[in-house]
Amino acid sequence: MLTKSERTRQLIIERAAPVFNRKGYAGTSMSDILEATGLAKGGIYGNFESKDDIAAAAFDYSYQMVLTAVRARVMAERTAAGKLQAIFKFYHNYTVNSLFPGGCPVLNTAVETDDQLPFLKRKAAAAMQEMLQSLQYIIQKGIDTGEFDNRLHAEEEAMLIYSIIEGGIMMSKLSDQPGVLNKLLKHLGREVKQRFMV
Repeated sequence: MLTKSERTRQLIIERAAPVFNRKGYAGTSMSDILEATGLAKGGIYGNFESKDDIAAAAFDYSYQMVLTAVRARVMAERTAAGKLQAIFKFYHNYTVNSLFPGGCPVLNTAVETDDQLPFLKRKAAAAMQEMLQSLQYIIQKGIDTGEFDNRLHAEEEAMLIYSIIEGGIMMSKLSDQPGVLNKLLKHLGREVKQRFMV
């Protein structure tokens, strides 16, 4: 059972995470966090030392929310192809119906941080690596079991899939056209059926 302090800390993270994800680090002020949480400054600073600490915890929370949801879809499938298709379905219409307000926390954080906020860049890079490793694992498993063509290079295919999904999210957001991402996801689905399968 959580203590009162732990519950307050969790509330701050849960309420601040969507704000950071929508407005970015630079666009999020302490006033925004106070408004989102309904707490006074003492309530915030009694649990976090700085805006940086809140931003780091908020990123971890939002990323874990997305990761947990994707994994649930993947785990429900038995085949490697089914697992990949489940990922593509998860991201369908993602820019207008994302699990977490503001879209993909990894992409949003990566674009904003670059070389300016190294502590957040490290978190986004680690999250990206985890996503890539998960994709690579699924593809390699498909190769090892004979479901996928053994000429595939799992690491390269994982990078290609992830970059197309994240690039599609970015293009759809910039153009305000969710169909851009959906077309790319459909293409990835065809690739799995036509090129991956033995």
